[in-house]
Amino acid sequence: MGRTWKVLIADDEPIIREGIREAVDWHALGMTVTAEAEDGEEALELASAHAAHVLLVDLNMPIMNGITLIRSVRKQLPACRIVIITGHDEFSYAQEALRLNVDDYILKPVNPGQLKKVLQSVRDKLEREAEQEKYLSLAYGQIAKNLPLLRERFGLDWIAGSMETGEIRERLQFLQLPPDPPKQIGIIRCPELAANQPLLKESDRQLYLFAVENIAAEWLKSRDLLMFRDGQGSIVVCLWQDARDTIAHDIERSVKDYLKITANLAFVPVTGGLTDVAAAYITCRKLVLKEAQITPLVRRARQFIRERYADPELTLETLAQSLQVSPVYLSRIMKQELGTSFVNLITQTRVNNAIKLLNSTDLPIHEIAGRVGYESQHYFSTAFKKTVGVSPNQYRRGAAFPKA
Repeated sequence: MGRTWKVLIADDEPIIREGIREAVDWHALGMTVTAEAEDGEEALELASAHAAHVLLVDLNMPIMNGITLIRSVRKQLPACRIVIITGHDEFSYAQEALRLNVDDYILKPVNPGQLKKVLQSVRDKLEREAEQEKYLSLAYGQIAKNLPLLRERFGLDWIAGSMETGEIRERLQFLQLPPDPPKQIGIIRCPELAANQPLLKESDRQLYLFAVENIAAEWLKSRDLLMFRDGQGSIVVCLWQDARDTIAHDIERSVKDYLKITANLAFVPVTGGLTDVAAAYITCRKLVLKEAQITPLVRRARQFIRERYADPELTLETLAQSLQVSPVYLSRIMKQELGTSFVNLITQTRVNNAIKLLNSTDLPIHEIAGRVGYESQHYFSTAFKKTVGVSPNQYRRGAAFPKA
């Protein structure tokens, strides 16, 4: 015997309730009469309290009639099966019963054989629904268990550009991801973890990649995140919120500090619609490969500038001295690998940070100049205007932005 279904009998006549109760072998049907009520209000209260599966209801009851009771039960217990047992044989009652999606309509006096047949049908429906619910629950469990794999498969299809907008939107919804295009796409590539490294065991490689993913996830704390590995073993990240400008450097530094391996990173914005993610991935990949060509010396120089740009004493000479190379050599190799000079690089870094302060604070211009490494407001304004096209004051007033 499986589950026992709870039945509630609602009729204002005790003799009718008794007759129904005695007319059926409830145990054989897998049912039990869990409560009886003599009016609609009591029936609603008992049905809710016992979470009744089946309601046998008379239409003509005091306080609350059968139709009102059924409407209320439909709201509180939508899965409850309902059979009307009544002396009313008018067409209008039958119509209303159909609208309320009752399971059957039996006229008094009740024929025990007919009642048994109706209850068997109701029980079969309940058992089918329970079985479907069980399968659905199992299916949801399997989907939840395999969600990371499903997301990775989707990510690979997405960057391959093999899906149309409609399919992407459907799969985003299914995988519980935002329906809009991500704001940014990023790639993390660790050369030491390349699949063709002969001295690295596959198990160790996977362990390292897992650790890199954890570091990235920790920095990118966000619910709206899709992370997976592409065909080259790089880690791909889709972000639905803008990451701060230093995110690539933060992840790179943590990977270096904790795992003692190199990470090349790039993040690019996704412009356009859902199908433009594939193009953004290609752009990002090119940037990462270009980043991989930069020597450790130039990386350290660039990092030094990012960390010390606010020092007005920072010059090519002081930088070269800290890196223990000649200024001439450092200048040449920076220009060669980054495509820009030391002066341009530090100016751009200072101006970028000044823009952040202009956008996010009310600090006076002379204080912003000091915070980004300029001892003179005049010198700062000149450098800012040469880079941005307008003075810091004009920028703050919106002169750098096109009018709508």
